[in-house]
Amino acid sequence: MPGPLEGKVALVAGATRGAGRGIAVELGAAGATVYVSGRSTRAQRSEYDRPETVEDTADLVTAAGGRGIAIPTDHLDPAAVRSLVDRIDDEQGRLDVLVNDIWGAEHLFAWDAPVWEHDLDKGLRLLRLAVETHAITSHHALPLLLRGPGGLVVEMTDGTAEYNRDTYRVSFFYDVAKSSVLRMAFALGHELGPRGATAVALTPGWMRSEIMLDQFGVREDNWRDALTEVPHFAISETPRYVGRAVTALAADPRPARWNGQSLSSGGLAGVYGFTDLDGSRPDAWRYLVEVQDAGKPADVTGYR
Repeated sequence: MPGPLEGKVALVAGATRGAGRGIAVELGAAGATVYVSGRSTRAQRSEYDRPETVEDTADLVTAAGGRGIAIPTDHLDPAAVRSLVDRIDDEQGRLDVLVNDIWGAEHLFAWDAPVWEHDLDKGLRLLRLAVETHAITSHHALPLLLRGPGGLVVEMTDGTAEYNRDTYRVSFFYDVAKSSVLRMAFALGHELGPRGATAVALTPGWMRSEIMLDQFGVREDNWRDALTEVPHFAISETPRYVGRAVTALAADPRPARWNGQSLSSGGLAGVYGFTDLDGSRPDAWRYLVEVQDAGKPADVTGYR
């Protein structure tokens, strides 16, 4: 049977790894044609110097049941982004879902370093990668998305608006970047809503990305081994979980009810009924407030 997104066209900007890859694969599993973009390719790695590539993501999309199309793109280059959108227009004549997941700055921030001690070049590079890329991509992609009714824009960030409002996030530059993306979704909601489209901000919880698994020295099949060192990691989720959140939003006949809002994978799981790959429904942001940040021992009972 056709998937709920059969005939739909999506662009996942920043789909090489992590949340972007998980989102792209789940959109493909729902039947969508998914264009995946990023800087890491089989021919050349980005400054991350990691093995994941956009071509690999496209293959995973196709294997999941959709059609994955990899287009290597530096989203800081307006001409390259314009070329990417022009190709989607030429080949599909439509764009139904835009996911702005460009980040690429894991190596550029220092934990708890005040702005005057933080490396300035790295901090400014972080802001360019995390904020400017989203603005460039929206500028070029939204006219195509608005050509048809019911388009969806998902601004990917870290943290809900409520949590980030009350919590210092890592460092000045990181905090500003993630809060800026939340505000982007709010602003886009005002601009897109009257034109028949929807914009939201979406955050995963503590995500078991490729980088996070490597950091803890575990794999997806034995990730619980990390709990002896980091017990609160028990609330973590796969990148596919937030991918299912995006798919649920894209398949929702009434997505406008979320316009301009800040959402989370765990919160949306409670609304739409999807689960993570293991059948659980981790609600990381509620857990962070009520358990981890409250200084309580790790216990995910009632939170996944």
